[in-house]
Amino acid sequence: MVQGIKVNFDTVEAMLFFWQTTKDREKVTEKYINDVASMEGFKLIYDEEFDGESVRRAMSAVSNREPFQSKNKKEGRFWNNNLWMLEDLDYTNSMLQPIKKLNLDAIIGELDSYKGSNEVENIEVFFVPFHTEEYSISGNKLIINFFRVRPDFVDDNTYIGELEISDFIMKKLMSF
Repeated sequence: MVQGIKVNFDTVEAMLFFWQTTKDREKVTEKYINDVASMEGFKLIYDEEFDGESVRRAMSAVSNREPFQSKNKKEGRFWNNNLWMLEDLDYTNSMLQPIKKLNLDAIIGELDSYKGSNEVENIEVFFVPFHTEEYSISGNKLIINFFRVRPDFVDDNTYIGELEISDFIMKKLMSF
């Protein structure tokens, strides 16, 4: 039985500081970049192609305005998406605000009615800016690619793919 769902956007908050600092042409220290690359949100998405060194290299290139030689598609996409965030920080903030206000308590009851959810008591939903995937699942953690969050200024909703953000999360949590 699901007892709680926690939203974790710590990684995005750390990246927001990085994007703002970089946009302001201030220097971001290597220690900060290494600390961000070591955050739990990033660790959850690491694999044989994309790891802490991938994050460090891409962030360092963005911060120093250097050319970036990606070793694979995941690194290249991560670097490119970080450049995209720098283009319009107002849009980036409009992506973050709905996440900060997200209340998933309403879907706990719905999750309990699905067979598999009885095994998971506490769920954590991470928003992490990562590469090519829309989401990932690791244990009791749903990791959503922040770069896929899409605010719609017409209907005042926020989407991931074609689904409103709460519906997207509900659909993915049903597979736990």
